[in-house]
Amino acid sequence: MTFVHLSGRQIQVLAHPLRVRLLGHLRAGGPATATSLAEVLETNSGATSYHLRQLAEAGLVAEEDRAGGGRQRWWRAVHDMSSWQRGFYEDDPDATAAAEWMETHQVNRFAELARSWREALPGESLEWQEAGGISDYLLTLDAGQLRELMEEVDGVVERHRAAARDDPRPGARPVVLYAAVLPETQGPRRHRATD
Repeated sequence: MTFVHLSGRQIQVLAHPLRVRLLGHLRAGGPATATSLAEVLETNSGATSYHLRQLAEAGLVAEEDRAGGGRQRWWRAVHDMSSWQRGFYEDDPDATAAAEWMETHQVNRFAELARSWREALPGESLEWQEAGGISDYLLTLDAGQLRELMEEVDGVVERHRAAARDDPRPGARPVVLYAAVLPETQGPRRHRATD
């Protein structure tokens, strides 16, 4: 798996609704043309081509040579995964704003996926109903322990990703796993129903 820590320039380029969708689609679906991406993402190929070039200039996508491709340009994601932390961009207010946009986009995307799953749940098989879900855990950790926990989670996820790639199973389907570590803010502790 290839991985990139987004530079200030890269996160500024990526922090755009269509660009983040284009990159996500290329990562999930593999190489594609601007025309096919425009159809899937319900936009026009001119906009798709423009934004693919912007992503390419930032080193996030690249053209792929295809024999017999004719005039069609094929694009692929350069990395399987991106990461960033707001602290990477302390001295760059534009990159910090882009990181904030990306974080908001992730939260909104999670809410959209969770809502979609809840709506589809009655039509899912019992097997899938019991396999999917949302859990929350309350832990008391220091910053170092939290980093260690996330490194372990990353390792488990990568092990399962590699196993699924190397030994695809019948009935397998894409699954989105969100891992959010959210330290509680200072002030009175709020009690939740799950405590």
